[in-house]
Amino acid sequence: MTINEIQDQIIEEFSVYDEWLDKYEYLIELGNSLDTIEENKKTPDNIIQGCQSRVWLDAVLEDDNTVTFRADSDAIITKGIIALLIRVFNHQTPQDIVSAELYFVDEIGLSANLSPTRANGLLAMIKQIRYYALAFSALNKK
Repeated sequence: MTINEIQDQIIEEFSVYDEWLDKYEYLIELGNSLDTIEENKKTPDNIIQGCQSRVWLDAVLEDDNTVTFRADSDAIITKGIIALLIRVFNHQTPQDIVSAELYFVDEIGLSANLSPTRANGLLAMIKQIRYYALAFSALNKK
């Protein structure tokens, strides 16, 4: 699936919920189903700077030139947010990740319903995912 197809799927899933409390519960469910990072990868190097809670993110460039992400967080809402981002970007090429326009965040109302610190954390997560993709993209050009 393309990044946009996955975003459209997420928008459709969130559209069934009218109340933000229900959307938060769904985010928590997504976080609980996250295929989390291995304990030995929960290092200071893998912590995303700019998040109020701790979020660890690791990425691997696979042989087929797609990126596999693993993450975890010590906060349930934040874990749901990173689970959504991984769903969108997992198994995509570095070039597709870097050039993707993330419209699902606004479409589902996520950015409008986060506290300022969580919104900053969301931006930091996106930035870190793109940094990994940029680094992998540079490796491919060597």
